[in-house]
Amino acid sequence: MKTIKMGLLTSVFALAAGSVQAGEIAVIVKTTSSNFWQNVNRGAEAAIDAQSEHTYTFDGPATESAIADQVNMVENAINRGVSGIVLAPSDPSSLAPSVKRAFEAGIPVVIIDSALEDGAEGTYQAFLSTDNCAAGEAVAQRMIEEAGTEGKVGIMSYVAGVGSEIGRVGCFSDYLTENSDLEIVGPLYSQSQMALALNQTTDMLASNPDMVGIFGANEPTAVGMGRAIVQAGKAGSIAALGFDGNEDLQEFVRDGVLAATAVQGSFAMGEMGVNAVIDIMNGEEVDSFINTGVVLVDSDNIDTDEAQNVLY
Repeated sequence: MKTIKMGLLTSVFALAAGSVQAGEIAVIVKTTSSNFWQNVNRGAEAAIDAQSEHTYTFDGPATESAIADQVNMVENAINRGVSGIVLAPSDPSSLAPSVKRAFEAGIPVVIIDSALEDGAEGTYQAFLSTDNCAAGEAVAQRMIEEAGTEGKVGIMSYVAGVGSEIGRVGCFSDYLTENSDLEIVGPLYSQSQMALALNQTTDMLASNPDMVGIFGANEPTAVGMGRAIVQAGKAGSIAALGFDGNEDLQEFVRDGVLAATAVQGSFAMGEMGVNAVIDIMNGEEVDSFINTGVVLVDSDNIDTDEAQNVLY
């Protein structure tokens, strides 16, 4: 893990912080209609409550695919002169110009969850995320343990091209290809809409009655997938793995619909993201990448402190 030696960047942002003793930190996520992002909000609120100089706002589009709306939210934050931005970009390229504009305005930006496109480095000051590639590989390893090394495995993904999706689903697929003879079906993209994921999974299961495993790669997708599995009468007979940890997914684990679900430190993303922005404004060094971790939650560990600290 490398550390940014801020140099000129530090002096610029420290000067801005020195001239604005109190100000708004804008936390802008992919959507406000997901429990995952609401847990990020709770983490951000905890960080704000622990200090007295800054306030924060929490915003995001109605859906993760409303990329233009998120761009407008970032632009509006810059125009009103916020002190810092914590951003979970819905698209790696569309948000890059706005982040560059924030940098040029002397507003520090911390990226969470999904990376911006290559070439955007230097316009933001830290990236906090699950190591999505490592998480995808961990889920793939568990898939082989649950489903074996032969047969079909379906992938229910969310938004194509998003940084977290590229790492998570890409490394899941690569691991299966390199370590088994499992045939991959998909991925299909739900646009992070539960109802669409349900319909897509229903069709996938009907078209592939011999499927041995299936992976739902984020919260709304995994919930829709789980409901489709129940409706198809395949609970417990197909190795199903999810990602994220809201109440629906927890119940699927307890009921045996999901063998396990990989849960990110969403609260930590919000709390650590806000704290990183404050540190930058105070002229302190921060790590350029901060891993917020993942826990593979199953029926054996769901009630342990390790799991309960990340479930939401």
